[in-house]
Amino acid sequence: MSGAGMGTVQSVDRALDLLEALAGRGGEAGISELSAATGLPYGTIHRLLRTLLARGYVRQESDRRYALGGTLVRLGGVAERRVGAWAQPYLEKMVALSGETANLAVLEGDFIVYVAQVPSPRRLRMFAEVGRRVLPHSTAVGKVLLADRPDAEVAALVERTGMPRRTANTITGLPGMLAELERVRRQGYALDLGEEEIGVHCLAVGVNDGSRTVAAMSVSGPAERIDTLDRAELAEGMRRIAAEFGAELGGPL
Repeated sequence: MSGAGMGTVQSVDRALDLLEALAGRGGEAGISELSAATGLPYGTIHRLLRTLLARGYVRQESDRRYALGGTLVRLGGVAERRVGAWAQPYLEKMVALSGETANLAVLEGDFIVYVAQVPSPRRLRMFAEVGRRVLPHSTAVGKVLLADRPDAEVAALVERTGMPRRTANTITGLPGMLAELERVRRQGYALDLGEEEIGVHCLAVGVNDGSRTVAAMSVSGPAERIDTLDRAELAEGMRRIAAEFGAELGGPL
């Protein structure tokens, strides 16, 4: 967790630490868990939570645990729209690089949400509707985002959601998924080879803002076209574009 430094306000830093700790635990935690995650004393946590409760950033459940609140949904929706707008020129570069549709997606709770897209100029092209929510295990963008998480966190997520079979190619078991995520970490990109939709292949890379992978960018198209591309060369070009976008997201205000 961050600590107050030059130019920062300690109470704001600590409040944000609490929100990030809640998000890192699936959106809900008790006081003792928050203290262990942030290093803050119980009294400080109680004071900060009172303010966050009053503003709707957190809520208290019937079992006295704390959860992320509805105010964040409104703010998150606005932020997603802005990130989608910022991503457009970078997605256009990916279309120019690959000739295929380019997408931007984020992990929201247990689901992948597509937040921006630039379509391929080709007549036969793939679409992932902006705003669409899917489980991460069957998509290239989902694999990239899960690969940035510890295996224990991935296991907890799939225990909550299951791993339903979308096609005959979908990975439906945790051991297989953990092995797949290790390949993603090793090679620096993820593939969806007809795992979400038969006949559609995708390649995805992560967008890192300097501290973590905050989004994934992909190109998707008909399997016969994607399979003619040099995957390593395409992934290298996509990583360069994603790094430019990540630098913008993580740049100074």
